[in-house]
Amino acid sequence: MPRYPVPLGFVFRSRAKEEKAAVADKAPLTDSKQTRDPQAPKGRPTPKRSEAQSQRRSVANTSMTRKEAAKRQREERRAALDRQRQALATGDERYLPARDKGPVRKLARDFIDSRFNIAEFFLPMAVVILVLSMVRVPALQTIALLLWLVVIVLIVLDSFVTGYRLKKRLAERFPDDNKRGAVAYALMRSLQMRRLRLPKPQVKRGERP
Repeated sequence: MPRYPVPLGFVFRSRAKEEKAAVADKAPLTDSKQTRDPQAPKGRPTPKRSEAQSQRRSVANTSMTRKEAAKRQREERRAALDRQRQALATGDERYLPARDKGPVRKLARDFIDSRFNIAEFFLPMAVVILVLSMVRVPALQTIALLLWLVVIVLIVLDSFVTGYRLKKRLAERFPDDNKRGAVAYALMRSLQMRRLRLPKPQVKRGERP
């Protein structure tokens, strides 16, 4: 059979050149027209327009999410205030303010609401005394001054007796609970007229709490 001559270049061609050519063929093509961001670090390609737009959309969505979260917080705060207002009217322990929560404070309120307190008539009596003192009659002005002194003394004595009895009742009912500030809380409630008290009274006068 006739033998064809084989080119020597094909036999002795370097394998290193073939490997370099294969690597060059597999390398991704880059856009030569794409400019590098001046703020981007060297060695990193500039983000494409689609990627930049997606980033801007994500930022916009984040800002809208924050607005919605703030709106939701305002709505929840408004709903909490409405529940608290209803609780002050109905005495619901779940939504009462922190200063009115707890069995100790409830007993203090019921103890004051179940009895007559001289201090709750302070405001009407103060108006009467003020009117009498404005009349230009020496006798009426003297009576107004005496009434003022009598009212102050009676309020102090009644508050002292009320505080003592309430403290004793709380010690009997809640020996291990924290009762700090409960007596002062009750006495401040006794200074208010019954119809203006918050939370609203839940017991009748004369009813044992």
